[in-house]
Amino acid sequence: MTAAATSDTLLPPLPCTPDMADDFLSTPTPAVVAAVAALPAGPVAILGAGGKMGLHLSLMLKKAALAAGQPERRIIAVSRFATLRDRDSFTDAGIDTIPCDLSVPVNVEALPDAPTVFFLAGVKFGTATSPLLLEQMNVTVPKLVAARYKNSRIVAFSTGCVYPFAPVNTRGCAESTPVAPVGDYAQSCLRREQAFAAMSRDAGTPVVLIRLNYAVEFRYGVLVDIATKVRDGLPVDVTMGHVNVIWQPDALGHIIRSASVAASPAVPLNITGAGVHRVRDLAATFGALFGITPVITGEEAPTAWLNDASHSHHLFGPPPTSLDTMQQWIASWLATGGHTWGKPTGFEKRDGKF
Repeated sequence: MTAAATSDTLLPPLPCTPDMADDFLSTPTPAVVAAVAALPAGPVAILGAGGKMGLHLSLMLKKAALAAGQPERRIIAVSRFATLRDRDSFTDAGIDTIPCDLSVPVNVEALPDAPTVFFLAGVKFGTATSPLLLEQMNVTVPKLVAARYKNSRIVAFSTGCVYPFAPVNTRGCAESTPVAPVGDYAQSCLRREQAFAAMSRDAGTPVVLIRLNYAVEFRYGVLVDIATKVRDGLPVDVTMGHVNVIWQPDALGHIIRSASVAASPAVPLNITGAGVHRVRDLAATFGALFGITPVITGEEAPTAWLNDASHSHHLFGPPPTSLDTMQQWIASWLATGGHTWGKPTGFEKRDGKF
């Protein structure tokens, strides 16, 4: 049977209409509103805002500022606006925009002052054959931005890939785990962290390094990758057989609130959901939702990229969206013809080449 044939009976309704997905995915919680209210007075800059998380982060910050009674607070999205999101997506919501190639030093120097900066810029896919691009975007650009905003509070996005593989029968790597990046991409991400950490050390810049593992929403993420393969009858490789996931609005809420823990020296902070999940089990759940028997290939390796986010959960509370809810929403989205970004995460890779 096809997913569409069973969607009316097995799948719950979506929590929003497709045209309201961005609005739904950027709704701040009261805790996020309070966190934005407590930020230093002045603009908030989001550098590299045109990718998968930038619009929702910008919208959540804008909504939170309005809810906090700070309509005058500027939210500034900086990007080339040449990837997933165009400039109008931001300006239509009252977010200021600055088109900017962050790899050009004079462009970075010309950016406005902002006491709070969220840094999202970076590259991943296609970098296995483009080492110069990897160096430019993941190493040189962070150095330029760290120098420009040395007097600001910086929330710098990173990745759990800076850690070594962890045994799948553990909770994963904690912030105290020594880094050991696998592959050129992960190594470049560590060097990105080091650029901000060096400025934090030398100039006293408050920095928090967000080691994020697998945020997901309706159109992108590990769960979408698995669900799409199950729906289409394609093999699901379980060699990288265990993952962490977190619903993207929950991740953004924790990331915004993490500005409060930025410090000098720089503070690493794992952001992901609770628990370690077997890819095989995730595929089976999507199979049940779609009425399809998943096709499984490979055997689970004894290790995987896994993060223990218990510290951030202690600080901010556990992410409220359950795994069951995420899977049901994503299955409903796909079964009703919802589009995806068409950008597989490559989570299955164990060689670090993307």
